[in-house]
Amino acid sequence: MSETPGSNAVPPPPAQTAAPTSPDKSGDHDHTGSHSKAGFFALALGSMGVVYGDIGTSPLYAFREALHHTAVDGVTRAEVTGVVSLLIWALTLIVTVKYVLFILFADNRGEGGTLSLLALAQGAIGRRSAVVFVLGVLGASLFYGDAVITPAISVLSAVEGLKLVAPGLDEVVVPLTIVIIVTLFAVQSFGTGKVAALFGPITTFWFLCMAVSGAIHVGDDPGILHALNPLSAVSFIVEHGFLALVVLGSVFLAVTGAEALYADMGHFRRGPIQAAWLVLVFPALTLNYLGQGALVLAHPEAMENPFFLLVPEWARLPYVILATVATIIASQAVITGAFSLTQQAVQLGLLPRLESRHTSETQAGQIYMPRVNWLILAGVLVLVVFFQSSSALASAYGISVTGEMVMTSLLAFIVVWKAWKRPLWMAVAIVAPFLAIEIIFLGANLLKVMDGGYFPLMLATLITITMWTWVRGTQIVYEKSHRESVPLVELIRMLEKSHPVRVPGTAVFLTSDPEIAPSALMHNLKHNTVLHAKNVVLTVRVSTAPRVSDADRVKIDFLNEDFTRVTLTFGYVETPNVPKALALCRKQGLKFDIMSTSFFLNRRSFRASPQSGMPVWQDRLFIALTRMAANATDFYRIPSNRVVELGQQFTV
Repeated sequence: MSETPGSNAVPPPPAQTAAPTSPDKSGDHDHTGSHSKAGFFALALGSMGVVYGDIGTSPLYAFREALHHTAVDGVTRAEVTGVVSLLIWALTLIVTVKYVLFILFADNRGEGGTLSLLALAQGAIGRRSAVVFVLGVLGASLFYGDAVITPAISVLSAVEGLKLVAPGLDEVVVPLTIVIIVTLFAVQSFGTGKVAALFGPITTFWFLCMAVSGAIHVGDDPGILHALNPLSAVSFIVEHGFLALVVLGSVFLAVTGAEALYADMGHFRRGPIQAAWLVLVFPALTLNYLGQGALVLAHPEAMENPFFLLVPEWARLPYVILATVATIIASQAVITGAFSLTQQAVQLGLLPRLESRHTSETQAGQIYMPRVNWLILAGVLVLVVFFQSSSALASAYGISVTGEMVMTSLLAFIVVWKAWKRPLWMAVAIVAPFLAIEIIFLGANLLKVMDGGYFPLMLATLITITMWTWVRGTQIVYEKSHRESVPLVELIRMLEKSHPVRVPGTAVFLTSDPEIAPSALMHNLKHNTVLHAKNVVLTVRVSTAPRVSDADRVKIDFLNEDFTRVTLTFGYVETPNVPKALALCRKQGLKFDIMSTSFFLNRRSFRASPQSGMPVWQDRLFIALTRMAANATDFYRIPSNRVVELGQQFTV
């Protein structure tokens, strides 16, 4: 029998329907009507909250944690200057050069992110490559580690500022952090559209405050300006040897959130994101780190929490409140990114169908995924309760981000070489410097595995195994059902001779393989012994392009008077709406009336088998994942009163 989208499994890998883009064909190209109406300034302002929320909270802890590793016997002027120089040049090389000036051009028709890069690289190769697939899955898995750790460390670091305002509030830091985080996740189901409108202005004000608070302290010790010279960073590394590697692990905290530059490009476009970074974000971060360094040089006791000590005592409580709001915004951006990434993973066949609710009638990208939301919340709460402080949690933070950046660089190499068709030597020359820097940072963060770095590694391993199991399991189901199937053309010939009983109306049978007879059709013929007047064999494909135009949405093949084969193609960031897409068939001569149409779906129940090709434990994991899958009726937006489900037992 044919494996169908109506079953608990998903189709095999998406069809490669989109040609890879070259660096000069997209990025600033609008792919939605809203972008053509939104002004450049409005998009740049909006990107402040969503794109830069995470990296904008790094000054809360990055300098403090990096400096603490060198403060065993106190710190010297050269060490403070060297750490600040490392922070500034990490931002320059990794964020400015790699992401703003390079990776943002490696977009997939305006969309960015790890899975967009995976789809672009896969499309450039023209077939599913195991190496590319593994790189994409690992990058996506590591992102979830970032999504869990960011809310925990950001909110904790902000609330810890209360200890400077009133030392007696030490005991309420963790409980208050938990309350804020639970509230944040609880309101996700209401949608973030109205709140997000405030994100940009608030985060812009946050960056301006950081810039001003840093700038007024540079005068405390103007010698800190030597940090702008990269030789200060180089000297620190040469003089400190192995200790420098440990410090680099904390320095990398300054660039966490850089992946958001690429992941959120589809929402704000390349130009506004670049402008926001170069005009405000980068200068503000630089001034703040310089100010923290100058403050510590002038007042070494400020090492305890230099970020909050930049402001006078009277302004400290408002600054803590503003920092808390900024960390909530940063957390919101990561949560939203996790929803979008999961939706893409489902569309690309890496995860089972998961319930996705649209929270906006006008913005298709605003979604809420209940299972993902509560799983991330559970992970965040475990981290807060277990680690108790942002300093302890900092050890767990860098590994997931550095690992994700390495995967991005490797995928970017394939895109430059294969999609942009540059010579191999040029692709190596472009990517190798970034990869070398990131591998050094990854090595530095791996030193912290036993101090908490094991958590993102365990989480990434679990998610990778889950994706691998789902992909492998669906492939086994697909191959097995294909072996037991009847070719559609052969079935049509048999029906022309047997003349089964006809009933009025149209029957739509969903299948992943349009060449074989859908299981639901075979079950209907076997048990009901009837055939509808019109029968549509429907296949839903996912393109390697993020979106598909209506002109390319539908492909119709009239097999005979009774049977029509229809293929619907959706982009991997789109939500499939089957009835709406079928309405487009009228322009191509296929009449479609939802009120006279019945959709036949095949619902499978699975049993484990030692002979399936996977270990029994993996069979059981696959079966558990199929039970988590959202109902196909809801996933494909089919009216429930037009659906007929036929059950089938299947051994995997």
